[in-house]
Amino acid sequence: MQVAELDLDREGAAATLRPGPGSPPVTHGEVFVLVRRDGRPVATFLGQVPEGTDPRAVLAGQARMAVGTGTDRRPADEAGADGPPPHASVVVATRERPGPLARALDSLLAQDHPRFEIVVVDNAPVTDETRQLVERKYGERVRYLREPVPGLAVAHNAGLAEARGEVIAFTDDDVVADPRWLAELTAPFTADPGLGCATGLILPARLGTPAQVLLESHGGFAKGFAPVTYDPADPPRDEPLFPFTAGRFGSGANMAFRADVLRAVGGFDPATGAGTPARGGDDLYGFVRVLAQGHRLHYTPHALVWHHHRETWADLETQAYGYGAGLTAYLTAILVNRPALLPALLRRLPRGLAHARSLTAVRDADGTGTPGAHDTRTHPWPHRLSRLQRRGMLYGPVGYLRARRAVGHATGRGAR
Repeated sequence: MQVAELDLDREGAAATLRPGPGSPPVTHGEVFVLVRRDGRPVATFLGQVPEGTDPRAVLAGQARMAVGTGTDRRPADEAGADGPPPHASVVVATRERPGPLARALDSLLAQDHPRFEIVVVDNAPVTDETRQLVERKYGERVRYLREPVPGLAVAHNAGLAEARGEVIAFTDDDVVADPRWLAELTAPFTADPGLGCATGLILPARLGTPAQVLLESHGGFAKGFAPVTYDPADPPRDEPLFPFTAGRFGSGANMAFRADVLRAVGGFDPATGAGTPARGGDDLYGFVRVLAQGHRLHYTPHALVWHHHRETWADLETQAYGYGAGLTAYLTAILVNRPALLPALLRRLPRGLAHARSLTAVRDADGTGTPGAHDTRTHPWPHRLSRLQRRGMLYGPVGYLRARRAVGHATGRGAR
């Protein structure tokens, strides 16, 4: 399936059609389309270009039907603040992936943010390839750090300790950042002094394999095109599990924190995240800790990164198990580090179990979901992936406790 971007002007006419990052020019066939209006993401849809037709004209007509026409007004809670966005640090944790890392760094260096730095954290490397890449190709434009203890949260904490920015953004080495990504992700911190965290939109860079199409068909990483502010002083009525449904707030490939807020809560739990027995949950832990301290979290669809999804079915199985493990691992981490939250969690437990079942529910037994719409917040899977995710949920607390012991041995101290 092809991936493309279609930019409409305020009258709804097509301005440009271009392929997604790393994709060939659009031809006939199925096309996953991101619709922009005056450059800002507003919707996605699944288009169909008949053979022998003009892809731009066909997709423009389909886009007008999908998203409508008329002036695009900036929502009230997305209104820009006076002045430039805050000084930012971008932290990218990586391990033995110089090719994807170079692609990500090229996109990060093209950001139109007025003042930022990039910090690469080389996590438990076994070769010098990452260091050589950074020093040879990027020189003083990118700072290199080596973190010998494995684990994504450990690597993020290393970047947090060395970052100089007022706001620290985190992304992965398998993304391509939109040129406006960092400016859009950090601007809300200027607009809202009480904001502790911001997250953004994640879309597929390629849909070239059945596994990639399946992941995007069943939710992907996108959280929709409506900006949302989560305020612990005014919990959302439609989310009775708040703030423990942290997966609804965003994902670690596209998140930013006010630096002093993240440091005040102790950063990320080093016994969570990829590269540890816990398998994941580091980003969810960070979201909940910030919200539990009374800070707001804002999701903006205007801060876009393109993500390279896992390509094989085996990769997808590993990912499904890791999702389940990370979910219960981060909940265990929250209770270990903040036992005062236990009564609140127990009150939400019955609905929490129902929510867990809905996360792993099978929507389409024949797997016929299609990419395009991201206005729902369900992430159902086929039967095989559903079972793996539930097994991961059972394993998560055990994995977290094992990870705490491993981190304690590696660092000579216990996990936070």
